[in-house]
Amino acid sequence: MMHLRLSVTYALALVTGALAVPSQQLDTRQQPFKSTAITSHNEPWAFAFLPDNRILLTERRGNLRLVDPTTKSTSTITGVPSVAYGGQGGLHDVALHPNYTENSIIYISYAESGSGGAGGAVARAKLTLNANGGGALSGLEVIWRHSQKASGGLQFACRLLFGSDGALWISAGEINQMWPSQSMTGNLGKMIKLYDNGTAFAGNPFASQGAIQSQIWSLGHRNPLGIDWDAQGRLWEVEMGPMGGDELNLIQRGANYGWPLVSQGQHYNGTKIPAHSTRSDFTAPKAFWVPVISPAGLIIYKGDLFSSWKGNAIITGLSSQSIVRVTITGDTAKEAQRFSMGKRMRGIREDKNGAIWVIEDGNNGRLLKLTPN
Repeated sequence: MMHLRLSVTYALALVTGALAVPSQQLDTRQQPFKSTAITSHNEPWAFAFLPDNRILLTERRGNLRLVDPTTKSTSTITGVPSVAYGGQGGLHDVALHPNYTENSIIYISYAESGSGGAGGAVARAKLTLNANGGGALSGLEVIWRHSQKASGGLQFACRLLFGSDGALWISAGEINQMWPSQSMTGNLGKMIKLYDNGTAFAGNPFASQGAIQSQIWSLGHRNPLGIDWDAQGRLWEVEMGPMGGDELNLIQRGANYGWPLVSQGQHYNGTKIPAHSTRSDFTAPKAFWVPVISPAGLIIYKGDLFSSWKGNAIITGLSSQSIVRVTITGDTAKEAQRFSMGKRMRGIREDKNGAIWVIEDGNNGRLLKLTPN
C-alpha cells in the first residue's frame, strides 16, 4: 500500500450532504500569522507543554527532547523504551497526566516490535528533570497495546488525550489491516477510553462483551491522527482516508464510522469503496476531503489571540503542506481557509496564551510558534 499520500496543489473541502465548497487558500504572504522558528529536530512527531512553559517533543527515531523556548535550546530525556522505527512507526505522542504537577507522570505512545511485526503501545513513566536542563524517565510501565502486530509499519496513529473526567483516550490505528477495524475481538481501528492506569473506563459502551471490548468507545477508524475536545466537551477526530476521503469526525459513544466498508475515497489499486451515503448504519464524517490533505494533527481552537477562530478545527496537513481551518457550526463543519506552509506539517498544539504551535515533518523539521500578524 502507498503510505506517502498524493501531493496536491488544489483541493476541495466537502461537507457531508452538501455541495463542494472551495476554501480560501492563502500563501505565505497572505497569512494572518507570523511564524517564529524555535528549534529544529529529526523527524519530530508530537509535543506537549510543561507547566514551566518548556516543551517535551518526540522524534520518531526514539528521542524525547526537552525544549526551552526562551533560550531556543534542546536537551535529551533518557529512559525512553526501544521503538520500532520504520515506515510510519517510531516514537509518537506525548501527554502529561492531569495531575502532573503532583505526580510528574507522563505518557508516551510508540511502535514496538513483536511477533508478526509491530504494533502500537502506550506507556507511562515518572519524569525527573535535572539542573542541567535534561531529565530521565523512570518506572516505565506499558499500560496498553494493540491486540495484534503486523508487518509494513503503517497507520499506528495512537494520539493521546485526557478528558475532564480524567480518562485517557487513545486513537488506535488499524496498522494497515483494514478489516480489524470492524472486529470487536481486537482494538485496531478504534477509539479507546481508559483510566490513567490503563484499565477500561467504567461505562464504556461495549463493556459487557469482554476485556478488549470494554476498552472501546467507537470503531470503524482507519488512521486517526488527531483528537481534541471542543468547548462543549465533544470529541473531534481527523483521520487519513485511503486514496481520497480524509475525514473530520464527531466521535459518538458506540458509533461505527464504517472503515473499510464505506469511505469517501477509494483503494490505492483503484477499487471503489461504497460511500457513507449507501449505509445509514454507519456514522458519516462531518467533513471530508477529495483529494486528500493528509491530516496529521488537530486542535479545536479555544484561545483569544485568533479570536475569530474560536471553536474552529485547525488541522495540520502532510501532503497538502498546509494548515487547514474548518468552521464548526452545531454538528456541521466546512473548510474555511487553507494556509500554505511549504512543508509537510505534523503536530499542533495551543498554548495557554492562545498561540498556536506546529511542527514540520521530516529531517530538520522546525518547531514553530504562530502568533497574529
